[in-house]
Amino acid sequence: MEETFEEGRVFLIDKPPGWTSFDVVNKIRRTIKVRKAGHAGTLDPLATGLLIICTGKMTKQINNYQAQEKEYTGFFGIGKTTPSFDLETPFDSERDCSHVKLEMVTSAARAFTGTILQVPPMHSAIRVDGKRMYLQARKGKTVALPPREVQVSAFEITSFELPLVGFRIVCSKGTYIRSLVRDIGEALETGAYLHALRRTRIGPFLIEDAQTVSDFVQKNHHSA
Repeated sequence: MEETFEEGRVFLIDKPPGWTSFDVVNKIRRTIKVRKAGHAGTLDPLATGLLIICTGKMTKQINNYQAQEKEYTGFFGIGKTTPSFDLETPFDSERDCSHVKLEMVTSAARAFTGTILQVPPMHSAIRVDGKRMYLQARKGKTVALPPREVQVSAFEITSFELPLVGFRIVCSKGTYIRSLVRDIGEALETGAYLHALRRTRIGPFLIEDAQTVSDFVQKNHHSA
């Protein structure tokens, strides 16, 4: 069994909330006692959903998996903001959003569909001068990050019950959903934050085919 893992396997894992992507990789690595393992595309700690884990020689395919189109569902809140653009940090502003109508939100979503320029969040794993941005942000430092071109193939509003708005997004590698939500909030002049996020697809790989971390551990505990 261990030989197979070292040769190279690909596992689809449904990341639980509160875990980092590295937490999941480390749990998988320890469970099957494999030397080399990695994930194809980071999910924020509060996000859930599809994480592709590669072991052994399949880690060479990580960049190929990362380059695949991604699909997400979730909710954003209107009328409040946080420094991290999600619920990882406390609210730092609040504005009235009672005037916001569904048509206004769908119009804003359309404006952020297609090829767009996006500024990544400071609270992200991006490295600048070798330093992770989220570590700098936690120290209260800010760095002017340059905008990056990303592709948003679909941005659908799936529910509207103020202050929460449901959405479905299909996008390219490197797209930050938190940044999209921030931009929507600025377009509406109310502010917005990411309330919940779930990755449902990476290329042809679907969340329906993923297993939970606990299921994986249970099935493979004999290798531990």
